[in-house]
Amino acid sequence: MDPSDTPAGKALARSPGALVGIKVIDLTRVLGGPYCTMILSDHGAEVVKIEPPQGDEVRDWGPPFHAHPETDERDASYFIGVNRNKRSLALDLGRPEGREVLLRLLDGADVLIENFKPGAMEKWGLGYEKDLAPRFPGLIHCRISGFGADGPLGGLPGYDAILQAMTGLMSANGDATTGPMRLGTAIVDMGTGLYSAVGILMALQERTRSGRGQYLDMTLYDCGLALLHPQAANFFLNGKRPVGTGNPHPNLVPYNKFPTRTGEIFIASGNNGQFRKLAEVIGRPHLAVDPRFADNGARIVNRAALTAELKDAFADADGAEIASRLIRAGVPAGPVLWVDEATTAPHTAHRDMVTELDWYRGLGTPIKLSRTPGGTRAVPPRFGEHGVSVLAAHGFSDEEIAALQASGVVLRERRR
Repeated sequence: MDPSDTPAGKALARSPGALVGIKVIDLTRVLGGPYCTMILSDHGAEVVKIEPPQGDEVRDWGPPFHAHPETDERDASYFIGVNRNKRSLALDLGRPEGREVLLRLLDGADVLIENFKPGAMEKWGLGYEKDLAPRFPGLIHCRISGFGADGPLGGLPGYDAILQAMTGLMSANGDATTGPMRLGTAIVDMGTGLYSAVGILMALQERTRSGRGQYLDMTLYDCGLALLHPQAANFFLNGKRPVGTGNPHPNLVPYNKFPTRTGEIFIASGNNGQFRKLAEVIGRPHLAVDPRFADNGARIVNRAALTAELKDAFADADGAEIASRLIRAGVPAGPVLWVDEATTAPHTAHRDMVTELDWYRGLGTPIKLSRTPGGTRAVPPRFGEHGVSVLAAHGFSDEEIAALQASGVVLRERRR
C-alpha cells in the first residue's frame, strides 16, 4: 500500500493486511459475531455485513448516537464500536429470492459466520452438511449460538448477562456484601467473538492442507465456561465452591485496590521478591521479614492484617507517584483510571490504541504485526450503504439489482 494513498487519521491500516484475499460473509448481529468479524477486517479480510430488513438492532442501542449528515440516519455507539471496515448489504433472507442472492455471494467466499437460532439456516435450505458443504466444499461455516443445537439447553437463546450468570462468571465477581455481580463489559459475547476468530483462523490454516472447509459450532455457554479461571481450576483441585472476592485475588496476596491521598491504585504482587520490593518502596521493609507475611500462603492466612498495614502505608501517598515508583521497581502496580483517563493516557496514544478516521473514533487493534499491520480502513457502514457495489462485484447486472431493490429483497432504508 502506497502511504500517499492512505487518508489522514490515527491508527489506520498501513498494509493490505495478513488476511487480504479472505472473503467473509457476515450474517451476525449485536456483539459476539460483529466483534469477531471486525478483528478479521482489521487485518485485511473483506467482510460483507448482511443485515436483515430491520437492520442490526444495536444501531438503536443508544444514546450516544452519530447522526449521518447526508441522510436522516443515526447509529448508536454500540454499533459503531464493532463494525468498522465492513460493507453493508441489507437483504431479506426470509424470502427465497434473498436466499438465492446469498448463495451467489457465497460463491468464492472463504467464511460464512452467522448467529441465527439453531435450525434457522437448515429451515431455509442453508444448512452446512446438507446444503452448503456439497456446493461450497472449501467454505468455513461458523455458527455462534447461546447453547448449541442439542442437549438440555439446545436451541435456547443466549444473552451475555444470562450466560455470565449460568456459567459461574457472575458468582466469581462481586464479594460477600454484593453477592454475584455482572461484569461491566460483555465478557461472554466478546470472549466468544475472540474464540470464534481463533477458530476461523485455525480452520483456514487446516484448509491449506486438506483443501476442505468445516463447520464451527461456537456457543456462548462453552466460551463463558472457558473463561472461568482460576475459579474452575481451584474447584477441580480442592472441591470447594469458589465465591466472589471482589478486588482481592483468591490465590494471591497482596492483590487488591488501595486508596491514596489522590486516588486509588491497584497492587498485584505475585511472588516473594515482588513483595520484598513493595515493602522497601513504601518504607516498611519489616513487613517482608514478618513471619505472618513470609510467603504467599502465609499472606493469604493473614490477609486482613497485611491489608490493614498497606492501607495505612498508602493513605497519605500520591497515587500516581507511588504507583509509578512501584512498577518501575518491579512491583506490578497502577492507578485506577476512568475510561476517559485510560483512553487519553500517553501510552494509549503511543500504542495506537485510539483510532480516528473522518468522524469515527474507536479503539485500535491490539494485534500488532510487523510486516502486515492492520487497523482502520473504513468507517462503520450505514445501513445497506454498499448494496449496489457488493452485488455488482458479485456479477449482478444493473437490471437484476434494480429488480431486487424494487421487490424489497435488497433494501436501502430500514424496515420499521
